Amino acid sequence: MGVDIQGKLRLALGSVKDQASIGKAMIYNHHDGFSNIEVAVLRATGHDNGPIDDEHIHEILFLVSNSPGSIPFLAERISRRLCKTRDRLVALKTLVLIHRLLRGGNRCFEQQLRGAHVSSHLQLNATWISKDSFLRKYAAYLEERMAWLINQAGKLEPVVMSQGLDFRCYEEKSIDMVFRKLPKCQLLIDRVLDCSPLDAALPSDYLAQAAMISTLKESFQVYFTFCEGITALVNMFFDLNRAARGLACEILKRASRQSQELHDMYENCKRIIENKNLEYPTVQIITMEHVMALEECLGCPQNQPPPILGFLSNSTKPLTRAKEGKKNESNNSDISTFSSTLFSCAMETKISMVWVLFEEDDVVNIR
Repeated sequence: MGVDIQGKLRLALGSVKDQASIGKAMIYNHHDGFSNIEVAVLRATGHDNGPIDDEHIHEILFLVSNSPGSIPFLAERISRRLCKTRDRLVALKTLVLIHRLLRGGNRCFEQQLRGAHVSSHLQLNATWISKDSFLRKYAAYLEERMAWLINQAGKLEPVVMSQGLDFRCYEEKSIDMVFRKLPKCQLLIDRVLDCSPLDAALPSDYLAQAAMISTLKESFQVYFTFCEGITALVNMFFDLNRAARGLACEILKRASRQSQELHDMYENCKRIIENKNLEYPTVQIITMEHVMALEECLGCPQNQPPPILGFLSNSTKPLTRAKEGKKNESNNSDISTFSSTLFSCAMETKISMVWVLFEEDDVVNIR
């Protein structure tokens, strides 16, 4: 029976480093009262092989909530931990810690942590981690994730600025969804796809699996918003001017690629990761046939859907969607039917709307 001498040596040296770092933190930060925060960060991201203890997460959130002005300090210490370590496990724990703090804190904490990232107090891209495929891609996902927040309904939504494209003749809500939120969804979905086991072998260790599970759970909610945005875009397509239709077609082309890749990724993850808390949505494949049909309509007059819609409405099975009221049903029926047929299969989703604080991700089975 072989003995992992190198592994035992790494753990022993790592334990010494952790104790030395904790001792320094207690001495140098004693005057500002923030030493306990740094100690909690160091303990949460130790060199041991175990997962991050929930106790350390709760301790960090408690200490920060009772120490005004401490979030920039917390962000700097997390960044320092990530940049100084050369241990892959510690780096992954630090990234997972950031992810869990984003998911576990209240909205005020989340906003301040995001502000610390904008002001560069929180940095996620240590130069050395670029050599590790999963660390690099997971860090890139978290960079983009910083532009999202959990709203009061417990749903993940992008942070969008008030400025942007000005389409004053359309409902602001629809414009916000289509030309601001939908592109944000596509950016985050691309980062999720980068983490896919299809592109890079997913490490078999527990922490990497836990990180991927959290990423998948968030992608389910992002996909739900993505579908809403695509439906809204198609419904308003023939109300747009030519330039806006061109932009809409580019969004749909990208969405067509993403829907196929997301479908393949979910199917692959189902085989690799078994977790009873993962309720995968059934991804609707957006067909290029319908996107190309819309491109042919770029020059059509506004508010005048072309005859091609009658053909497209019979090309695939319609998507059944609940609607509020039946106002203007006769004027919009063709467009609504077309938005349904943009997808190659009926929508079937089991997305959970309930966010669980510190989900129990310990049960991770790898085939």
